[in-house]
Amino acid sequence: MAALVDTNVLVYRYDPRFPAKQRIATRVLRQGIRADSVRLPHQAVVEFVAAVSRPVGDGAPLLAAGDARREAEELLAEFTVLYPTEALLRLALRGAAAYQLAWFDAHLWAYAEHYGVEEILSEDFEHGRRYGSVRVRNPFLEA
Repeated sequence: MAALVDTNVLVYRYDPRFPAKQRIATRVLRQGIRADSVRLPHQAVVEFVAAVSRPVGDGAPLLAAGDARREAEELLAEFTVLYPTEALLRLALRGAAAYQLAWFDAHLWAYAEHYGVEEILSEDFEHGRRYGSVRVRNPFLEA
């Protein structure tokens, strides 16, 4: 079964402030590579670069801009990346209304629903809930 990975999983992979979540994110992504079971929405790759290359609090970013871009290139090489279509965007609009999801969450859900991915891995949704044909799992609950 394939799973769609949210941006937070990608970011935690590089965030030493949360060591338990960093270990879980690393494990999820490595297992996903081995089993070819992880899909990345285009949106998550874009958000990843923005999130890890901006300063954290008053400090440095998680990754320098060049390193963030290089890691994004690695993500593109290692995972199947799903891209938006007009139908997907229209589905996200309907999903936002039907499930009362924030726009970026509705957009993420629409990727999964549109491409037939059965599971979203994210800490931003209600764990275990189904949205249409998609179930959400928070991989960080054990942290």
